[in-house]
Amino acid sequence: MRAGRANRAGRSDRSNSGVLATSESADRFQRSSELRDEGAPSARSATTAESQRPARSLKGRALAYLSRREYSRAELSRKLIPFTDDADALEALLDSLVRDGWLSDARFAESVIHRRAARLGTTRIVSELRRHAVGDTLIEEVNAQLRETELARARAVWRKKYGELPTSSAERARQARFLAARGFSMAIIGKILKGVDDDWAEN
Repeated sequence: MRAGRANRAGRSDRSNSGVLATSESADRFQRSSELRDEGAPSARSATTAESQRPARSLKGRALAYLSRREYSRAELSRKLIPFTDDADALEALLDSLVRDGWLSDARFAESVIHRRAARLGTTRIVSELRRHAVGDTLIEEVNAQLRETELARARAVWRKKYGELPTSSAERARQARFLAARGFSMAIIGKILKGVDDDWAEN
């Protein structure tokens, strides 16, 4: 009899424990729901505030781009076109940026030369400037400047990649293709693969 009462008491305790656990889970779920409900207005407020934030002006966008690197006038115009329907206002802005010294095709060309000259030939660099609609006069100046150093630059690129003259026609063709792909002229490539040094080439 005593054993029976003990078994019934144990079952009763376990049943009570289950009820308590279920009650605690329900309380936690309710508190969690209340917290989410309390946080929802804040999230909505943040979204509303963000949507009410004034859009960046066209000039602000332009200056943000120019603060990162140099742009040609044509390139910057292409970046800004999606943000305005007023072509005249865009041209006026570009004019003012040029006037105030923020925008310069000459500086853009210098930056391209600085980034590319150690690895690429004149043809590749000039092609990049043309893609960005740099004016013909400036391109002619850049072309003349780069031609003066083309042999030395090509030789440095060739030495880093190969360093030894080709011993077969197949190897010669491979080295020539490598240099041509980087924009060096065939005249310069021929001098390098014939072993012509800078002093001889200048005489």
